[in-house]
Amino acid sequence: MARLVDAPHGGSDEPRARRHPAHHIELDLAGMSRRGLVTSAGGRTPMVEEFRIIKRPLIKRAFAPRKAGDNPGNLIMVTSSLPGEGKTFCAINLAMSIAMELDHTVLLVDADVARPSILRTLGVSAQRGLLDVLHAEHEMADVLLRTNVDTLSILPAGTSNANATEILASQSMRVLVQEIASRYPDRIVIFDSPPLLLTSEARVLASHMGQIAMVVESERTTQHAVLEALSQLEGCSNVNLIYNKSRELLGAETYDYHYG
Repeated sequence: MARLVDAPHGGSDEPRARRHPAHHIELDLAGMSRRGLVTSAGGRTPMVEEFRIIKRPLIKRAFAPRKAGDNPGNLIMVTSSLPGEGKTFCAINLAMSIAMELDHTVLLVDADVARPSILRTLGVSAQRGLLDVLHAEHEMADVLLRTNVDTLSILPAGTSNANATEILASQSMRVLVQEIASRYPDRIVIFDSPPLLLTSEARVLASHMGQIAMVVESERTTQHAVLEALSQLEGCSNVNLIYNKSRELLGAETYDYHYG
């Protein structure tokens, strides 16, 4: 189930992927589905339906007319106040759900440069990526990962760098973000961001975004943490909350989406 409301002012079962030439990876969609991730192989599950509901207003805003000076609406950052609230899980699910659309492609960017986890969650070894491009060591084409989901590509976090905050705040980052937002007219870009209260990178990244979704873990994240995290986003438009891991309906885990 999913509800949209205004936000205030959040082993054998491991997925496998095989590295191929030409920067192509094959995601184990069946394994991802077994772990609760959204895939086309999983059928019509409650999780798939929930993300179908929440992506609609995000897609609508992604391509809505914008005022001069506004950030592109197709740049969507997924973050949280603290670690462990499920932001990477939600970022991957949102990207996979949008990739199932007939009219859109998705670029999933691991921008949690201090603790990248998208590739690990998908069962892929660490790769060069975002920081390498910003550090002018590689071109985007050198590090972009194509997948066996034709409409989904992944940009890894890349090589760790002690000056990550300054790199993300640089003019090179702004130019890169604008370029990946406008290169393809049907593209939506999902950024998995660091937690807002843990590092300064998330606040810097937010300044580039057209939409922000903050994951809030049910029965764990305090109201104080939520309000403090939201205060870090003052001046950012289109801030949304994802109420994650709530347990309703005979103990089933659900995801409620608060949108504003």
